[in-house]
Amino acid sequence: MRIRLTIVACAATLLASLALYPLFKTATWFGSGLGAVLTVGLAGVLTRKLRLPVLACLAIVPVALLIYLTAMYASGPALLGVIPTPASISYLSALLQDGWQEVFQYAPPVPVLPGIELMSTGGIGLIAFLVDLLAVRLRRAAPAGLPLLAMYALPARFRQESTGWLVFLPGAAGYLALLVTDARDRLSGWGRPIFTRHWSGEKFAHDRPDSRPLAVTGRRIGLTAVVIAIVVPLAVPDIHPRWLPGSGGDGPGGLTTVTTPDPLVSLKRQLVRQDDAVVLTYRTTDDLTPEYLRMYSLDRFDGDGWTYSPMHGDKNAQVDGKTLPAAPGLGDSSIRTVSTRIAVDSHVRGMNVLPTPYPPTKVGIKGDWRVDAPSLMIFSLRDSAGGRTYTVSSVRPTPTYQQLESTEPIPSDVASRYLAVPHGIPSDVVALANRLTASASTPYDRAVKLQQWFVRPGNFTYSLDAPSPRNVGALRDFLFTSRTGYCEQFAASMALLARIIGIPARVGMGYTAGTRQSDGSWIVRTKDTHAWPELYFSGIGWLRFEPTPSGGGGQGSATVPDYTAPQLLPGAPTGGSTSRLPSTGSTPDGRSTTGPGTGLRHRPDPLDRNGAAGAFPPPDHGGPPIGRLLLLLAVLLLLATPATLHRLAGVRRWAGSASNADVGAASGELRGTAVPVALRRLGRVHRSASNAGVAHAAWDELRIAAVDFGLPWRAGDSPRATARRLMEARPLGEPATDALARLVKAEELARYAPTPGPATGLRDDARAVRAAIAAGAGRRRRWRVRLLPPSALLLLRHGVGRVLDAFDRLDSLSLRRRQSPS
Repeated sequence: MRIRLTIVACAATLLASLALYPLFKTATWFGSGLGAVLTVGLAGVLTRKLRLPVLACLAIVPVALLIYLTAMYASGPALLGVIPTPASISYLSALLQDGWQEVFQYAPPVPVLPGIELMSTGGIGLIAFLVDLLAVRLRRAAPAGLPLLAMYALPARFRQESTGWLVFLPGAAGYLALLVTDARDRLSGWGRPIFTRHWSGEKFAHDRPDSRPLAVTGRRIGLTAVVIAIVVPLAVPDIHPRWLPGSGGDGPGGLTTVTTPDPLVSLKRQLVRQDDAVVLTYRTTDDLTPEYLRMYSLDRFDGDGWTYSPMHGDKNAQVDGKTLPAAPGLGDSSIRTVSTRIAVDSHVRGMNVLPTPYPPTKVGIKGDWRVDAPSLMIFSLRDSAGGRTYTVSSVRPTPTYQQLESTEPIPSDVASRYLAVPHGIPSDVVALANRLTASASTPYDRAVKLQQWFVRPGNFTYSLDAPSPRNVGALRDFLFTSRTGYCEQFAASMALLARIIGIPARVGMGYTAGTRQSDGSWIVRTKDTHAWPELYFSGIGWLRFEPTPSGGGGQGSATVPDYTAPQLLPGAPTGGSTSRLPSTGSTPDGRSTTGPGTGLRHRPDPLDRNGAAGAFPPPDHGGPPIGRLLLLLAVLLLLATPATLHRLAGVRRWAGSASNADVGAASGELRGTAVPVALRRLGRVHRSASNAGVAHAAWDELRIAAVDFGLPWRAGDSPRATARRLMEARPLGEPATDALARLVKAEELARYAPTPGPATGLRDDARAVRAAIAAGAGRRRRWRVRLLPPSALLLLRHGVGRVLDAFDRLDSLSLRRRQSPS
């Protein structure tokens, strides 16, 4: 039945399931998961006791798990509360569907709702079934680690923060225990031992070979593997859980190519968060509704979705206090300079791209933040924006109607990058783009026509229940069939239609302006996460458009720029202000039900409650970089460890011999006194031991010098053979040769003679030989020995061996208990 292996398999599954704890707000899911694991284990034991075939196990264990899930979650429609019926199975299916939808309505940690708990319990039960099948039934313990790894991978998949090593440790320990138990069971199954007169049954009462000593090797290998898996990622500074270096790595001149996770993956997850957490607050000198805070610029459409080109930035691209590259296409149109001071909430994790008004011209922030010149995205490979305060200088275009209506040619580099449309775009989508803009004569008029079509009341419905578009077919369904979606669908569709009709377009993602507070500051929450299209016009550059409805029936804080409003009069300056879009809850004549727009009205400066413009206080960068100082200190300590171990070992070596020498010297002073003869004889014994100890210490000093400077040293050689090899490898001067001869004689007497020779001057001789060996080496070698002595590795290896020997002692104690007569 393999009871022990079954118990370890169940324990390994439970330990691996602890990796799921970051996904849930409470731990109530663990109790139901424990029941599922026990059910699977008992069912597996039953099939093995009855000696049923593997195919029967494949049917019986899942049925047992289904009975458990029925009793836990569908006892009402079940027969006798436990036996599944069609009604109970339908109820479980509906509950699973609810759980699947609830998973995407909450961001981790999620509440343990019935549907979510059913998913976790069933998943843990299925993992337990696979582990039991592989490790216990099929005796394939090594592949059983794959389903255990699946549970560890779930938090890494659904959480933006990386999981810590404490989450990894229990599952790793359970898997190693499973491997060791399987190996011991295999050894125990080799049969009865054959007893001889040297190894009899009286000494070992059991008729099965004892496999406990085998656990020592397993523990050593397992401990080493776990330590390497935990320590190496922490010690390598280039491993970042949320940033993946591009295939080119660091190119010529330190150029770094960076790709990040798809930002649209987390867009909906932020929008559907139930807590609507604060992301950041800011103050701005803009006297109108502030511009959106853009993070990502998605410039590539491959037919499956919008993404962005890899970002590039060398050390010269660092942004702190420097003037950033000019925004592409920004010409002679009127602009206003705006200053914004942004404070990101300390609870924000993994924000490695800065939210800034577009286009930024200067950013004041401490840390290694760099700018990608074509997109003006500001990113970091090491730092996160959480808890930071930074200042952004940006410009806000205020083009006139005549400038918007101009038809200057599009630069070739812009056209090649931002007009690309993949093959296979449905013909009805192309026809729709052309039909909507047929009456427009300029690119600007065509862009306005597209925006008006999306926001016209009754055309589309804003809903977060719509699935994320992942291909052209999903966008086509949004445009012609469902007409239901959220900002991702609106922005992606308008950008695609704009490219079809010849307007360079991309998708911006970040946050809307948020909500203004009574003190003049602005607050941005997770509900303000947003995506929008950006269109390029020659002589003006990139301008934001807003096709997503706003207000109570749409994206609540979305605003439409005034330069896209239909009431603009020819020749009038746009002013650059923004107004609310009509939502799907608008009246038939287009008036918003959510309140009046801001229009062109000027607001008082939010930096001053009295309306007077004030200067920004200096940005707060969070004090001294304590974390970096501690990291630097740790690196310095790590580099100093070999040399420190080398010196401490030398001090300890000579201190031990000196203590014995003191005892011998003290006994010599007792000669001629009334001290008993036995005590004086004991002193002579100590004096002999002290002389041998000093000789061995001096010889060990010579061995360390040979190891450090790469000279041959064989443990089986006699002292004379060792000295001959050293002289052949490194000729020494006459004083050092004489000192080496004295060391050889002292070591020979300490090893082979009844009484060791005198130890006077051996320490000085060892130092003289080491100095002569060092003098024959190069300067680089000498510095290497000072900083990173190779002999220190022997000390580290010896220390690790002593730690692992502790496990040997534990096994020895357990063996003695078993072998001792009761």
